[in-house]
Amino acid sequence: MNHQTSWQIVKSVEIPQWFIDAVKPYANNSDGKYAAQLLWQRGIKDLKNLWGFLDPNLYSPASPFEFGEEMTRAIARIQQARQTEEKVSIWGDFDADGITSTSVLWDGLGQFFPQEMQLEYYIPNRLTESHGLNNSGIERLAASGTRLIVTCDTGSTNIAEINYAKELDIDIIVTDHHTLPESRPPVTAIINPRYLAKDHSLYHLSGVAVAYKLVEALYQSLPEIPQQPLEQLLDLVAIGLIADLVELKGDCRYLAQIGIEKLRQQLNPKTATRPGVTRLLELCRRTGDRPTDISFGIGPRINAVSRIHGDASFCIELLTSRDSERCEQLASETELANARRKALQQDVVEGVKQKLARLDLSTTSVIVLEDPQWQGGVLGLVAGQIAQEYARPTILLSSSNQNPVEATIIARGSARSTNNIDLYQLVKSQENLLHRFGGHPFAAGLSLPLENLPLFTEAINQQLRQQGKIDTLPDIEADLTVTVAELGKELFDELSLLEPCGMGNPVPRLLIKNCWFTNIWNSNIKDSSGRKIKYIKTAFKICDDSTSYRFPGVWWGHYREEIPQTKGCDAIVELDFNSYKSDRVEPHYEVRLIEVRSPSEKLAIEPSTANSNSIIDRRHNMLALDILDSAAEILDRCPVSWTELQREYRQAIARDSKLVLGYSAPQTINAREVWQQLVGIAKYLSRTQKTVTHQQLKEKLHLSDRTLKIGLQALQKIGFEHQRTEDLYRFSWQERNDSNLDRELQNLELAIAEQQFQQQYFEQVPLSTIERQLSIFS
Repeated sequence: MNHQTSWQIVKSVEIPQWFIDAVKPYANNSDGKYAAQLLWQRGIKDLKNLWGFLDPNLYSPASPFEFGEEMTRAIARIQQARQTEEKVSIWGDFDADGITSTSVLWDGLGQFFPQEMQLEYYIPNRLTESHGLNNSGIERLAASGTRLIVTCDTGSTNIAEINYAKELDIDIIVTDHHTLPESRPPVTAIINPRYLAKDHSLYHLSGVAVAYKLVEALYQSLPEIPQQPLEQLLDLVAIGLIADLVELKGDCRYLAQIGIEKLRQQLNPKTATRPGVTRLLELCRRTGDRPTDISFGIGPRINAVSRIHGDASFCIELLTSRDSERCEQLASETELANARRKALQQDVVEGVKQKLARLDLSTTSVIVLEDPQWQGGVLGLVAGQIAQEYARPTILLSSSNQNPVEATIIARGSARSTNNIDLYQLVKSQENLLHRFGGHPFAAGLSLPLENLPLFTEAINQQLRQQGKIDTLPDIEADLTVTVAELGKELFDELSLLEPCGMGNPVPRLLIKNCWFTNIWNSNIKDSSGRKIKYIKTAFKICDDSTSYRFPGVWWGHYREEIPQTKGCDAIVELDFNSYKSDRVEPHYEVRLIEVRSPSEKLAIEPSTANSNSIIDRRHNMLALDILDSAAEILDRCPVSWTELQREYRQAIARDSKLVLGYSAPQTINAREVWQQLVGIAKYLSRTQKTVTHQQLKEKLHLSDRTLKIGLQALQKIGFEHQRTEDLYRFSWQERNDSNLDRELQNLELAIAEQQFQQQYFEQVPLSTIERQLSIFS
């Protein structure tokens, strides 16, 4: 449990009665006040937007031809391929968005081209090929007679591969939603919503939704040819949309809403059309009528196949085949892969947290970790989990599975963002250190020579600090304050009006004050065959004074010992409906615990400040220091981290003193001069065998603890060893020429630059921010 999080409750505002009255008819058995409050807080404030948000039948979706000339060119080229009987290949991707995108094109284009004969698909192997187009795959398609490749969920930045395809006389239509290249690629057409205005209703489409729009345009252009309704693709669209990291706004929300309606039909024998989807829903014991049935059920199972096996091609058959027996077999393989994924993911999470325990998180803005034992297929999942828990962009890498003929060891992995930090641009700023890289602002894949990793880690942390986003703390926001008595079906139905939830429209979080827990127990979850998986969940009952009823709940990934055994706790939860059904557990409403605080840990959840009388700011009025109370503790050296400032504040409070910020603007430090000084000191001390204290070194060189440590590491590269006894350093020298000295000096230069940037921040940061952060830390 991370006790560094800041809890905040969204400020309640008075909602106009006419707006509450407009929401109430949709709220069934409740007055709709909570739903109205949430909708208003999230910017839905007029009736037109409200009705289109709540009811997809009242929403007007955009035409696929709003993609303009690019869509026109794409349709013309597909029609040409059909008329001349050219072979067309779909180039997909191996995650849930890519798999469903490929499936939509396979079924959709399959209405216009004979499958297997004139139409085929290609899914790269996650473990050997990574995302995007590659030359070896293009060669294979060329050899099979392909003359047109239609990509989905990939391809926008694969310029070299696109040029190679042209050399082989293959045209390419790109359908994608990832970051655009600097200039338009040399393709027949590129359908990517990022070319549209940011406020366009199509801007946030995921890969599967873009693929659907291409098929929709083809249906409109050749309406007499298709034998199956376009709407039969919508369940696949919903799966890909909700499983991917896109904002469910505009047409995204509309397609997800109507897609979930189609997905629900897959459990009804009279309306089911996809036996593979039906079987997946059965295996994860879901009904298909909730977004969480995708995000916690179908989506992870599809993603697990490539994470474990690399090759996920059979998932297309699983989603599109009408052969029930074949789909039963493929769904079982998918379920086994997902069970293996869960166990591997938990192993990596534990390994990452062990490494994090050895890091100084107060000076870490971007978490970058590598381990050759980590399974590459689950690094993206773990990075997302760590990024959310620690509120820092997270990059996890593994250097396993290396080709023995490669001279350079390559570390490969995944990155996930948080706090609206543009991860793509952040990683791109260090592209000179990378081997390959691609993605979008929230998620990315990358590889780099392992020897570049220390420099990359330093540089990317400094880059984020230069953007002014340093020492970012996790921030948990509660939308509503409720009691245990209010939990249940009525509140669930009311909050469900906001579904489907996702980025830009998160699941509502509820604050329950002064509660306690009973019937606490945890166990490993089980796979479909009943075998335990190394993945923990804790079940409990939550109580408060509003009712004698004990409401059930679960905390994923946590042990029972982490739940306080006392009354008076505060908890932030999400209200959910558990559709899982076994011999012992019936479907029921429950809460998912996000975080809990015992009475001794509870902090104010609304923005708060430290006692304004306990901190005195004299940073810009140094002459006033001499008139201060003698009991005041003066901080005269500019801090480099919140941890350092927190330590000084706590010491002042412990002495019943005030903390005075009495430091001036930081002194400019030349890294080369510091290095020369450090070498000179080491020479003198090794020759005279005198000692120096840690504090003396820091003050003489104007360095922080961390920067001094990097300087001492560089000294070792040229032969100066040091021994530290308590606070005293003693140096000795033995000549050595280390080829890594240049890298250590680069690290020292970066550390000094980062230190100076942090000091400039603490010299300028408003007192109100300091007070608020110290109150959070304390």
